[in-house]
Amino acid sequence: MQSAMEYLMTYGWAILIIAVVLGALFQLGVFNSSSFSPRAPPGACQVFRPSGPGTITNINLMGVCTGQLPQYVAKFNGQPNNYVKTSSAPPITSQIALCGWAYGINGAVAGGQYESFMISQAGGNSLSIHISTDGGIGGELNFGGGTTFTLNAWHFVCGEYTGSNYVGFIDGQQVFNTAGAQFYTTLQNIWFGGNSFGGFTSGLLANFQLYNTSLSANQVQALYLEGIGGAPMKLQNLVGWWPLNGNGNDYSGNNYNAQAYGSVAFTSQYGK
Repeated sequence: MQSAMEYLMTYGWAILIIAVVLGALFQLGVFNSSSFSPRAPPGACQVFRPSGPGTITNINLMGVCTGQLPQYVAKFNGQPNNYVKTSSAPPITSQIALCGWAYGINGAVAGGQYESFMISQAGGNSLSIHISTDGGIGGELNFGGGTTFTLNAWHFVCGEYTGSNYVGFIDGQQVFNTAGAQFYTTLQNIWFGGNSFGGFTSGLLANFQLYNTSLSANQVQALYLEGIGGAPMKLQNLVGWWPLNGNGNDYSGNNYNAQAYGSVAFTSQYGK
Protein backbone atom coordinates (compact mmCIF):
# COMPACT_ATOMS: atom_id res chain seq x y z
CA MET A 1 0.00 0.00 0.00
CA GLN A 2 1.47 3.35 -1.04
CA SER A 3 2.30 5.92 1.63
CA ALA A 4 0.89 9.41 1.45
CA MET A 5 4.26 10.74 0.28
CA GLU A 6 4.49 8.16 -2.51
CA TYR A 7 0.92 9.00 -3.56
CA LEU A 8 1.72 12.69 -3.81
CA MET A 9 4.92 12.01 -5.73
CA THR A 10 2.99 9.83 -8.17
CA TYR A 11 -0.11 11.96 -8.65
CA GLY A 12 0.92 15.39 -7.34
CA TRP A 13 1.57 16.98 -10.73
CA ALA A 14 -1.77 15.76 -12.08
CA ILE A 15 -3.58 17.15 -9.05
CA LEU A 16 -1.76 20.48 -9.44
CA ILE A 17 -2.65 20.74 -13.13
CA ILE A 18 -6.33 19.97 -12.41
CA ALA A 19 -6.37 22.64 -9.67
CA VAL A 20 -4.87 25.24 -12.02
CA VAL A 21 -7.38 24.42 -14.77
CA LEU A 22 -10.33 24.58 -12.37
CA GLY A 23 -9.08 27.90 -11.02
CA ALA A 24 -8.86 29.30 -14.54
CA LEU A 25 -12.39 28.12 -15.35
CA PHE A 26 -13.75 29.74 -12.21
CA GLN A 27 -11.92 32.96 -13.12
CA LEU A 28 -13.52 32.89 -16.58
CA GLY A 29 -16.95 32.39 -15.04
CA VAL A 30 -17.49 28.92 -16.47
CA PHE A 31 -18.17 27.60 -12.98
CA ASN A 32 -19.94 30.70 -11.73
CA SER A 33 -22.13 29.53 -8.86
CA SER A 34 -25.07 31.50 -10.25
CA SER A 35 -24.99 29.27 -13.33
CA PHE A 36 -26.07 26.36 -11.16
CA SER A 37 -28.60 28.23 -9.01
CA PRO A 38 -32.28 27.37 -9.45
CA ARG A 39 -33.95 29.74 -11.90
CA ALA A 40 -37.42 31.08 -11.17
CA PRO A 41 -39.85 30.53 -14.08
CA PRO A 42 -42.17 33.32 -15.28
CA GLY A 43 -44.79 34.15 -12.65
CA ALA A 44 -43.07 32.15 -9.92
CA CYS A 45 -43.71 35.00 -7.47
CA GLN A 46 -46.57 37.47 -7.65
CA VAL A 47 -48.76 39.69 -5.52
CA PHE A 48 -52.14 38.28 -4.46
CA ARG A 49 -54.91 40.85 -3.98
CA PRO A 50 -57.93 38.94 -2.60
CA SER A 51 -60.26 41.90 -3.18
CA GLY A 52 -59.14 42.46 -6.75
CA PRO A 53 -56.88 44.87 -8.71
CA GLY A 54 -56.29 48.24 -7.10
CA THR A 55 -57.14 47.08 -3.59
CA ILE A 56 -54.70 46.93 -0.70
CA THR A 57 -56.57 44.89 1.92
CA ASN A 58 -54.84 41.66 3.01
CA ILE A 59 -52.46 41.67 0.03
CA ASN A 60 -49.44 39.39 0.18
CA LEU A 61 -46.83 37.64 -1.93
CA MET A 62 -47.56 34.17 -3.20
CA GLY A 63 -45.37 31.57 -4.88
CA VAL A 64 -41.59 31.17 -4.73
CA CYS A 65 -40.39 34.62 -3.64
CA THR A 66 -36.96 33.82 -2.23
CA GLY A 67 -34.90 35.90 -4.65
CA GLN A 68 -33.98 33.13 -7.06
CA LEU A 69 -32.41 34.27 -10.29
CA PRO A 70 -34.99 34.67 -13.07
CA GLN A 71 -34.98 32.32 -16.03
CA TYR A 72 -35.11 35.22 -18.48
CA VAL A 73 -34.53 38.95 -18.83
CA ALA A 74 -35.59 41.31 -21.62
CA LYS A 75 -33.00 41.98 -24.33
CA PHE A 76 -33.07 45.05 -26.58
CA ASN A 77 -30.94 45.08 -29.72
CA GLY A 78 -30.36 48.79 -30.29
CA GLN A 79 -32.89 49.11 -33.11
CA PRO A 80 -35.88 51.48 -33.31
CA ASN A 81 -39.37 50.23 -32.50
CA ASN A 82 -38.14 47.61 -30.03
CA TYR A 83 -39.66 48.12 -26.61
CA VAL A 84 -41.99 46.72 -23.97
CA LYS A 85 -45.04 48.91 -23.30
CA THR A 86 -48.19 48.84 -21.18
CA SER A 87 -51.53 49.86 -22.70
CA SER A 88 -52.37 51.89 -19.58
CA ALA A 89 -50.64 52.99 -16.41
CA PRO A 90 -51.37 53.08 -12.68
CA PRO A 91 -52.81 56.23 -11.10
CA ILE A 92 -50.13 58.14 -9.19
CA THR A 93 -50.85 60.90 -6.65
CA SER A 94 -47.87 63.05 -5.64
CA GLN A 95 -44.90 60.70 -5.22
CA ILE A 96 -43.39 57.98 -7.39
CA ALA A 97 -40.50 55.52 -7.42
CA LEU A 98 -39.39 53.29 -10.30
CA CYS A 99 -36.67 50.74 -9.60
CA GLY A 100 -35.14 47.93 -11.65
CA TRP A 101 -32.06 46.28 -13.06
CA ALA A 102 -30.23 47.38 -16.22
CA TYR A 103 -27.27 46.12 -18.24
CA GLY A 104 -26.03 48.54 -20.89
CA ILE A 105 -24.14 47.37 -23.96
CA ASN A 106 -21.50 49.46 -25.77
CA GLY A 107 -22.88 51.48 -28.64
CA ALA A 108 -26.33 52.01 -27.16
CA VAL A 109 -28.18 55.10 -28.30
CA ALA A 110 -31.46 56.65 -27.28
CA GLY A 111 -33.52 59.79 -27.64
CA GLY A 112 -36.79 61.44 -26.79
CA GLN A 113 -38.77 61.27 -23.60
CA TYR A 114 -42.06 60.11 -22.08
CA GLU A 115 -42.84 57.24 -19.78
CA SER A 116 -39.81 55.06 -20.32
CA PHE A 117 -36.74 53.49 -18.85
CA MET A 118 -33.83 53.77 -21.26
CA ILE A 119 -30.15 53.03 -21.43
CA SER A 120 -28.32 55.54 -23.60
CA GLN A 121 -24.90 56.63 -24.75
CA ALA A 122 -25.02 60.23 -25.90
CA GLY A 123 -22.10 62.30 -24.72
CA GLY A 124 -21.31 59.64 -22.12
CA ASN A 125 -22.82 56.53 -20.63
CA SER A 126 -26.14 57.28 -19.04
CA LEU A 127 -29.39 55.88 -17.77
CA SER A 128 -32.61 57.80 -18.17
CA ILE A 129 -36.00 57.44 -16.57
CA HIS A 130 -38.65 59.59 -18.21
CA ILE A 131 -42.05 59.56 -16.57
CA SER A 132 -44.69 61.93 -17.90
CA THR A 133 -48.01 62.27 -19.67
CA ASP A 134 -48.40 62.01 -23.39
CA GLY A 135 -48.76 65.79 -23.23
CA GLY A 136 -45.06 66.00 -22.44
CA ILE A 137 -45.45 67.33 -18.90
CA GLY A 138 -43.46 65.44 -16.33
CA GLY A 139 -40.11 64.66 -14.83
CA GLU A 140 -36.88 63.37 -16.27
CA LEU A 141 -34.21 61.64 -14.23
CA ASN A 142 -30.89 61.32 -16.06
CA PHE A 143 -28.20 59.19 -14.48
CA GLY A 144 -25.43 60.73 -16.56
CA GLY A 145 -21.71 60.15 -16.59
CA GLY A 146 -19.58 57.06 -16.89
CA THR A 147 -18.39 57.52 -13.30
CA THR A 148 -21.76 56.44 -11.97
CA PHE A 149 -22.83 53.93 -14.60
CA THR A 150 -20.56 51.46 -16.34
CA LEU A 151 -21.57 49.55 -19.43
CA ASN A 152 -21.40 45.76 -19.74
CA ALA A 153 -22.40 45.21 -16.12
CA TRP A 154 -25.64 44.88 -14.19
CA HIS A 155 -26.75 47.82 -12.06
CA PHE A 156 -29.72 48.40 -9.80
CA VAL A 157 -31.25 51.76 -10.59
CA CYS A 158 -33.97 53.62 -8.72
CA GLY A 159 -35.41 57.01 -9.64
CA GLU A 160 -38.06 58.78 -7.63
CA TYR A 161 -39.92 62.01 -7.00
CA THR A 162 -40.49 62.71 -3.31
CA GLY A 163 -43.05 65.48 -3.72
CA SER A 164 -40.34 68.12 -3.82
CA ASN A 165 -37.12 66.48 -5.05
CA TYR A 166 -35.91 64.19 -7.81
CA VAL A 167 -33.66 61.51 -6.30
CA GLY A 168 -31.59 58.87 -8.06
CA PHE A 169 -29.82 55.75 -6.78
CA ILE A 170 -27.41 53.36 -8.49
CA ASP A 171 -26.51 50.08 -6.78
CA GLY A 172 -28.09 51.25 -3.54
CA GLN A 173 -26.14 54.53 -3.36
CA GLN A 174 -27.70 57.96 -3.87
CA VAL A 175 -26.17 59.75 -6.87
CA PHE A 176 -28.30 62.89 -6.98
CA ASN A 177 -30.99 64.73 -5.05
CA THR A 178 -32.33 67.81 -6.82
CA ALA A 179 -35.23 70.07 -5.94
CA GLY A 180 -37.88 70.13 -8.66
CA ALA A 181 -41.30 71.49 -9.48
CA GLN A 182 -44.46 69.56 -8.71
CA PHE A 183 -44.43 66.30 -10.58
CA TYR A 184 -47.22 65.75 -13.05
CA THR A 185 -48.22 62.17 -12.43
CA THR A 186 -51.11 61.15 -14.64
CA LEU A 187 -49.29 58.45 -16.56
CA GLN A 188 -50.53 57.17 -19.90
CA ASN A 189 -48.22 54.21 -20.52
CA ILE A 190 -45.04 52.70 -19.16
CA TRP A 191 -42.30 52.00 -21.72
CA PHE A 192 -39.17 49.91 -21.21
CA GLY A 193 -36.27 50.12 -23.65
CA GLY A 194 -37.98 52.64 -25.94
CA ASN A 195 -40.32 55.59 -26.00
CA SER A 196 -42.98 57.35 -28.01
CA PHE A 197 -40.41 59.60 -29.69
CA GLY A 198 -38.65 56.65 -31.29
CA GLY A 199 -35.85 56.36 -28.76
CA PHE A 200 -34.24 52.96 -28.43
CA THR A 201 -31.64 51.15 -26.43
CA SER A 202 -29.14 48.30 -26.52
CA GLY A 203 -28.99 46.23 -23.38
CA LEU A 204 -30.88 44.12 -20.88
CA LEU A 205 -33.61 45.07 -18.41
CA ALA A 206 -35.16 43.10 -15.54
CA ASN A 207 -37.40 43.27 -12.48
CA PHE A 208 -38.97 46.74 -12.58
CA GLN A 209 -41.15 47.88 -9.71
CA LEU A 210 -43.33 51.00 -9.65
CA TYR A 211 -44.53 52.54 -6.38
CA ASN A 212 -46.96 55.38 -5.72
CA THR A 213 -44.64 56.66 -2.99
CA SER A 214 -40.98 57.47 -2.67
CA LEU A 215 -38.64 55.00 -0.96
CA SER A 216 -36.13 55.72 1.75
CA ALA A 217 -32.40 55.20 1.19
CA ASN A 218 -32.55 52.13 3.45
CA GLN A 219 -35.43 50.66 1.46
CA VAL A 220 -33.60 51.19 -1.83
CA GLN A 221 -30.51 49.56 -0.34
CA ALA A 222 -32.60 46.58 0.81
CA LEU A 223 -34.03 46.10 -2.69
CA TYR A 224 -30.53 46.23 -4.15
CA LEU A 225 -29.24 43.62 -1.73
CA GLU A 226 -32.09 41.27 -2.69
CA GLY A 227 -30.52 40.96 -6.13
CA ILE A 228 -31.96 40.74 -9.61
CA GLY A 229 -34.61 38.22 -8.56
CA GLY A 230 -35.77 40.13 -5.49
CA ALA A 231 -39.43 40.63 -4.61
CA PRO A 232 -41.00 44.08 -4.05
CA MET A 233 -41.50 45.72 -0.66
CA LYS A 234 -44.24 48.10 0.60
CA LEU A 235 -46.91 46.07 -1.16
CA GLN A 236 -49.60 48.59 -0.22
CA ASN A 237 -47.77 51.14 -2.40
CA LEU A 238 -46.76 48.79 -5.19
CA VAL A 239 -48.77 49.65 -8.30
CA GLY A 240 -46.83 47.81 -11.00
CA TRP A 241 -44.28 44.99 -11.14
CA TRP A 242 -42.72 43.83 -14.39
CA PRO A 243 -40.02 41.17 -13.78
CA LEU A 244 -39.60 40.86 -17.60
CA ASN A 245 -38.94 37.20 -16.88
CA GLY A 246 -40.13 35.72 -20.15
CA ASN A 247 -43.00 38.17 -20.72
CA GLY A 248 -44.23 41.71 -20.03
CA ASN A 249 -46.90 40.74 -17.51
CA ASP A 250 -47.57 42.85 -14.45
CA TYR A 251 -47.28 40.63 -11.36
CA SER A 252 -48.40 43.34 -8.92
CA GLY A 253 -51.96 42.03 -9.13
CA ASN A 254 -53.12 45.24 -10.80
CA ASN A 255 -53.12 43.89 -14.36
CA TYR A 256 -51.06 46.61 -16.06
CA ASN A 257 -49.66 44.02 -18.44
CA ALA A 258 -47.18 45.09 -21.10
CA GLN A 259 -46.53 43.77 -24.59
CA ALA A 260 -43.17 43.31 -26.30
CA TYR A 261 -42.86 45.02 -29.69
CA GLY A 262 -40.38 44.54 -32.49
CA SER A 263 -37.59 42.06 -31.94
CA VAL A 264 -37.40 42.25 -28.16
CA ALA A 265 -36.16 38.89 -26.91
CA PHE A 266 -36.33 37.21 -23.51
CA THR A 267 -32.96 35.57 -23.01
CA SER A 268 -31.62 33.17 -20.41
CA GLN A 269 -28.04 34.21 -21.24
CA TYR A 270 -27.68 37.38 -19.22
CA GLY A 271 -24.40 37.12 -17.34
CA LYS A 272 -25.64 37.27 -13.77
